[in-house]
Amino acid sequence: MREVSIVGIGYTSFSPVTPDLSWKELMFEAATRAYADAGIDPRKDVQSFITCAEDYWEGFSIFDEFTPDQLGAALRLMHTVAGDGLLGLANAYMQIKTGLFDIVVVEAHSKISDLLTYEDVLMLAFDPIYEAPLGGHPHYLAGLEMREYLAWTGTTEEECAAVAVKNKWNALRNPLAPYGAAIAREDVLSSPYLFAPLKKLEIAPLVDGAIVLVLAEGELARRLTDKAVLLEGIGWSSESPWVGTRLPDARYARLAAELAYAQAGITNPIQEIDLAEVDDRFAYKELQHLEALGLARPGEAGQLLLEGAFDLDGQLPVNLSGGSLGMGDAVEAGGLQRALEIILQLRGEAGARQLPDPEVGLAMSWRGLPHGSGAVAIFRREA
Repeated sequence: MREVSIVGIGYTSFSPVTPDLSWKELMFEAATRAYADAGIDPRKDVQSFITCAEDYWEGFSIFDEFTPDQLGAALRLMHTVAGDGLLGLANAYMQIKTGLFDIVVVEAHSKISDLLTYEDVLMLAFDPIYEAPLGGHPHYLAGLEMREYLAWTGTTEEECAAVAVKNKWNALRNPLAPYGAAIAREDVLSSPYLFAPLKKLEIAPLVDGAIVLVLAEGELARRLTDKAVLLEGIGWSSESPWVGTRLPDARYARLAAELAYAQAGITNPIQEIDLAEVDDRFAYKELQHLEALGLARPGEAGQLLLEGAFDLDGQLPVNLSGGSLGMGDAVEAGGLQRALEIILQLRGEAGARQLPDPEVGLAMSWRGLPHGSGAVAIFRREA
């Protein structure tokens, strides 16, 4: 039973626009930092490279043909995962678990500011017969799901607004987060409805940036560094892409969590997990995901939030990084954003938002509209 650990992390700052940098330069910056952190030479030590990219976002096809140079992966095994960064992490986890490789690199990035037709590209993922012909901005679907979630659970608009307040305040402690703000619940509630009941301040703005993680087999990881973080379990799930056939219970998150919990030996997530980073690209999704993950009972996440349970000094701190609402929606890099914060916390490197002594953290991603796809990773600090 081979263990898998994170031995190196590298990342850029996150910014709404990066006109001075190409996507190759973003990836190179993150990769260089990750290799220095792990103390490795990618041209000698890394056996497999994974990039997480969707050709539609990049503007050209067969994306992995354009990534080896800046990752140090020329003439090496190079794989593309057309999905979120945690799905790429799962791929790397399996490659090491099988015994095929000992060191694997995972990269995810966003250069979404280069894309002038984000809404049009997103609409290509919608059902071409029943959904796409409706037209309009694709975020209307989030408004419909939020309305159904509120009615189904009894969650209120005030509780959803409190998610945006918490995460934007948290982002003020994170130097990587460009969307931190000292706002009050009234500011969110008075912001305009864009897709009722979804308001402007409850939608994560898009952002550019890149993250690279270096994974290694357990024994090798301990030889490389004294700050390795165990990846104890990872699971993923994809349900129907048609929102009309899905209940507002984020079943994809529940199924992915069940797989990850089983691998990590977690039987009581509320008591065993010290902090969580969950997808919040729409404010209501944080509450929906917490309930699906078993970190709150259905319909109770909003009230727990108001009581401070998910604050920095609460029972279960959630999205101390600022989440996507504070750091920005990094598209396919969103999952590695969530994982990055967990790793920094477990390594004691989270700065002003550092928890006293965290041992186990959960990172959860959702691929975004209109998908029913998500992934969950469990990290543990090395003893």
